[in-house]
Amino acid sequence: MATSRSAKTHWEGSLLKGGGSVELASSGIGTFEVTWAARTEPDASGRTSPEELLAAAHSACFSMAFSNILDKAGHAPESLETSAVVGFQPGVGVTGSALRVRGVVPGLSEDEFVALAEQAKVNCPVSQALSVEITLDAALA
Repeated sequence: MATSRSAKTHWEGSLLKGGGSVELASSGIGTFEVTWAARTEPDASGRTSPEELLAAAHSACFSMAFSNILDKAGHAPESLETSAVVGFQPGVGVTGSALRVRGVVPGLSEDEFVALAEQAKVNCPVSQALSVEITLDAALA
């Protein structure tokens, strides 16, 4: 059965001077400020951006996919630490996602870990939804 999740945003004002809030509606875990400046300036100052939310989704989805692939290969992970850095360029849009994973997986070689991580990168549903370059840096911790 397909599952849906939702978020909603309230925005006021122009793109450059306005601002809004994005609510994680399905989970109810929070509402977060969002502005153009949070997308384009180095200091987000407590505000989020679509790219940060996409990075969160990509790192979580990849971790889930990778843990499943590892488990099916007979090597359930003790832990995976995954980060995603999503790039944004005004006038161009999202430019890519750089995944980095470090894992503790007993009985698995570095080469096996990297090969299975590549499978997770390709098969993660968020990866499949993106039409940008996705890079992967994978290593055992």
